[in-house]
Amino acid sequence: MDQTVNYSRAPEDHIIGLALAATWFVYLVGGLYVLGPVLGVALAGLLFGRSYLSGSAVQTRSVPAIPSSVWVWIVGMLVMLVALEMGHINQDLGLGQTIKSNIGWAKGWALLALFPLAGACLHIRLETLIRASGWVALGTLLLTPAFLIAPMIGLPEVLFVSPLRLVGGPGPEFFAVQLYSFEPMDGTTRLRYFTPWSPAAGMIGNMYLIFALSDKRKAWKWLGIVSALAMILTSKSRLAIAAALFIWPIVIAAGEAKRPTMWFLATIGLLTLTPVAQTIIDWIDGSLNSIKSMRADSTRVREILGEIALDRWRNEAPIWGHGVVERGPHAVEFMPIGSHHTWYGLLFVKGAVGAIALAVPLVWSLIEFALLAMTRSRAARIAFGMVLLMTFYSIGENLEILAYLLWPGLIVMGIAARELQSLQTNAEIK
Repeated sequence: MDQTVNYSRAPEDHIIGLALAATWFVYLVGGLYVLGPVLGVALAGLLFGRSYLSGSAVQTRSVPAIPSSVWVWIVGMLVMLVALEMGHINQDLGLGQTIKSNIGWAKGWALLALFPLAGACLHIRLETLIRASGWVALGTLLLTPAFLIAPMIGLPEVLFVSPLRLVGGPGPEFFAVQLYSFEPMDGTTRLRYFTPWSPAAGMIGNMYLIFALSDKRKAWKWLGIVSALAMILTSKSRLAIAAALFIWPIVIAAGEAKRPTMWFLATIGLLTLTPVAQTIIDWIDGSLNSIKSMRADSTRVREILGEIALDRWRNEAPIWGHGVVERGPHAVEFMPIGSHHTWYGLLFVKGAVGAIALAVPLVWSLIEFALLAMTRSRAARIAFGMVLLMTFYSIGENLEILAYLLWPGLIVMGIAARELQSLQTNAEIK
């Protein structure tokens, strides 16, 4: 007897669509930092429940096998947990701090495995995520003028901090409803939208740009592109601008790589540009330097933080790391050592083991989704763009702390992994 039940639309698809479309409403009550982990755990619970019931008389939906690329993320994040435990043991940080750090892992690194797992093994449609992201884009576009006008008419930077901060988190900025912020170096206004700080807004803007470029509805596609560019530009983030310039062309090129026309145009382009190659290189170099000089003091602080993290990692805890971040000296404005950079943070906190635990899944997914994108799969394009974005931003942000905002893209990574597994299964049958 077939124990699977086929409905027109799965409950998890409804939940995901509603949760994403309601991003702005959830933000206005300070609940986004809570929503991400709760959603990840709930989807995992639903999946495990279905797996358990699949062998009983209870009718339930089918649960496909976990794709290899998702297994790589699961194993990588579990290794990250092992590194965390060993770091706490070696540094004698105590039971209380270990429990706190384990909760932090569950709300951060664990989500990088749970959401791809949900996308691969639950019945979530790509179209649901794309359409829901359009509603987020609409809200962003409507609110941007209000955010820009707010400092001009004297409204406060922070309207309020949600009582939800009592559940615990990295800081009050994760629960604050903030209209804008001032750049301390030159007094200019920067927007952060529904993210904890402005550079994070630039990263999330790039994620929604990747979604918008895959929308088949022309009006919503252009609305999404304009909205994403508004986030990127008003965040005034150097990384966001650089990502917008380089990531989406790579994604498009990967998607068209199997078309002879693409290679023909690329060859013609190379032949045409060769005589002016040095001029182009000089222009790119000048543009990158210009972006970097936008916030020279910030660059200096980041470089010093990186040097401190690397030096202490090499000399004090090369294998398992220090277990936790530590407050930096006055030279870096007392910012935590290991912040502002995923790799320096991993090496300092979780050692070489932690860095490898992230590097392997990233490289695996980059290769796998790049190859799948050549089939012109929309899910693969978004997934490839997402992994590129995470790799790109790993040099300027801590991916762990922003995982609660990256979940739409992480789910698409799971959907793309499911597509690849289906293609491989069909090929074996043939």
